[in-house]
Amino acid sequence: MALIQAEYFSTCLKRPVHFNAILPVDGMLGLPPGPLKPLKTLYMLHGYTGSSTGMLSQEAELGQIALLNNLAIIMPDGENHFYVDDLRRNDMYSEMIGHELVELTRHMFPLSDKREDTILGGISMGGYGALRNGMKYSDVFGHIIGLSPANVIDQLPSSTETPNEVGATRSYFTSVFGDLDTVHERDADLEVCAKEMLASRRPIPDIYFACGWNDMLCVFNRKFHGFLKTIGVNHIYREGPGTHDSLFFMPHLHEALARIDLDRLPELPNPFLVDMSGGTPDDI
Repeated sequence: MALIQAEYFSTCLKRPVHFNAILPVDGMLGLPPGPLKPLKTLYMLHGYTGSSTGMLSQEAELGQIALLNNLAIIMPDGENHFYVDDLRRNDMYSEMIGHELVELTRHMFPLSDKREDTILGGISMGGYGALRNGMKYSDVFGHIIGLSPANVIDQLPSSTETPNEVGATRSYFTSVFGDLDTVHERDADLEVCAKEMLASRRPIPDIYFACGWNDMLCVFNRKFHGFLKTIGVNHIYREGPGTHDSLFFMPHLHEALARIDLDRLPELPNPFLVDMSGGTPDDI
């Protein structure tokens, strides 16, 4: 496994941007190397107050995921901007995720340029960013993995200057999403984004998202699950015991990846895989 820490000048953000990359380049756990072919790729988005460096707290497990699945993992810095474009400051976070970073890393590393080999995943704020940008750029991403997505749009019109559970205020949300009274009319709202994806006749990605029963975000993700069913977008939604932490995130990341056609090593057991049967229904 190779861990690469990189910086490049982003034309979307007009400043240097960091990202980390984990590449399975060391002979697939000592096995004889097979024919070289482009790597399938997981772009993994961090959560609120997180960073690409913070994602490396899971480096050992992410490294195992990369090796066992022959999968490249790219982790960008998204600051605290929910991976949406800021048109007032001309900071194009969404375009950075949906086009710039993908194109750059495909030039830098031996990555597949096929849509079906390109996965957008994320945790919390990053889970929201994965759902939103995976649908917005569904011509780029063939798969979406949202782990406890921070789908907070329904809360925004009633937010105040009193900090919420994570210290965010109405002013902060306004700086990210613009006019909060009209946020439901724009594609920051996942329901609007899903409808626009269908209306544009863009390809529909394979969508997986999950949220724990003790997570305050569960009610909002359950609502979005119901909406996707109503408009006929196929997806997998999981609920089960757990809260907003890695003990919930990581088993569901394994389950989500297990559904995707990756270049696995079937003869090697996955030491992190948890049996998700029982208590995690597709439909609730």
